[in-house]
Amino acid sequence: MDFKRFGNKIVMRIDKGEEVVETIKKFCEDHKITLGSISGLGAAERIKVGLFDVLEKKYYSKEFVGDYEISNLTGNISTMNGETYLHIHITITDDEMRGFGGHLNEALISGTCELVIDIIDGMVDREFNDDIGLNLFKF
Repeated sequence: MDFKRFGNKIVMRIDKGEEVVETIKKFCEDHKITLGSISGLGAAERIKVGLFDVLEKKYYSKEFVGDYEISNLTGNISTMNGETYLHIHITITDDEMRGFGGHLNEALISGTCELVIDIIDGMVDREFNDDIGLNLFKF
């Protein structure tokens, strides 16, 4: 991973063999980023995405292995219980240009991943909501 900072914007490259979620999380922890937005694209060879079933209040995950383009990666950075909390979604396409997407659990980069992190000065925490079954922004 390498990056360059421009004020409150980070332009980042995640390299082949690196995992996206853990790389972003460690970067945020190391640089004390507590609030922001993430956007990106790239190529990955193993991606695990989830879908939340609101009736069951449970995530279902699926793994994709092979050559995939990351056509969109978007998310946010916040905190929960004093720790970095990432909420990222991803859209990937296969060799037939079919799209798949969902909540990003992990993505192993096969080529590169280019990201922009927009840092927001401040902090927004999260708390678990029993009615919905998710960790929601707490204002």
